[in-house]
Amino acid sequence: MAKKPTTADAHLILELYDLRREPEMRKARNWWVMEFFPRNADDFLKVSSAMGTQENAWLRQVGGYWGMVTSFVLADVLNEELFLQPGFSGELFLIYAKIHPFVKELREKLGDPEAFLNLEKAVTRTKWGRNRLQFMIKRVEVMRQKMKGSS
Repeated sequence: MAKKPTTADAHLILELYDLRREPEMRKARNWWVMEFFPRNADDFLKVSSAMGTQENAWLRQVGGYWGMVTSFVLADVLNEELFLQPGFSGELFLIYAKIHPFVKELREKLGDPEAFLNLEKAVTRTKWGRNRLQFMIKRVEVMRQKMKGSS
């Protein structure tokens, strides 16, 4: 049985949320959510290998943030029930939904079997999370189509 959420869990959620409000992090999050729609591992790798670009920095900043946060959940440092609330983790599900279709290929091409593994585990280890991921995969496709139609 999962531990009951504590006041410390709530404080950590608030601190983590506050980190997301930092100006550069806001830009990075906006780019991930509104502009970055990789269709395959190669699209992702183009950005991840473009060292020195703003997009590369944003890719690493947001990926690193969610990797850190999911490690807290997986290590039972942060209550999973609080973490999974859409108001906090909705962005994680959206980001993971964007890479989910090709995450295995991405790991192979990066030569890193651990790449995005914490995100995957945190998103898929509960039935609710797996259902939420399917919902977000559909939402990402709708967003992708809208972006395609506006270009």
